[in-house]
Amino acid sequence: MIYINEQLSIADHEVWFTASRSGGAGGQNVNKVNSKITLWFDLAHSPSLSDEQRRLLKNRLGHRLTQEGILQIHSQEHRSQLVNREEALERFVTILRQGLYRPPVRKATRVPRRAIEARIGDKLHQQKIRSNRTKRDWVSDSGY
Repeated sequence: MIYINEQLSIADHEVWFTASRSGGAGGQNVNKVNSKITLWFDLAHSPSLSDEQRRLLKNRLGHRLTQEGILQIHSQEHRSQLVNREEALERFVTILRQGLYRPPVRKATRVPRRAIEARIGDKLHQQKIRSNRTKRDWVSDSGY
């Protein structure tokens, strides 16, 4: 079982892996070892997902899904196929957790009366300070 969160665990047989040759640097190892791992998960037909979870994931992960509703995750960072497989599985769990996350609903609160009075008091204080800065009609000593 792959544990996602409290409400969701996915059976191991619902996720399958394929290996292929990875690109990039790596010398001769790249040319002869299938170290790139692709994780496949059929989101559209998974029996582990409820209809609401499927809808939510489809909306949030739509850009990552194929037209058939299959989620693909590639991992080719490491030279080891086993390490790439573990990394792909970690990313799969992270992606599903983020897709299913719902932020808590914010409770509307009132501004306390004391805070309102303090803000108005500060504004009146600033008004007095600025009114003392007004230009005065001083008689100039030079006669101009």
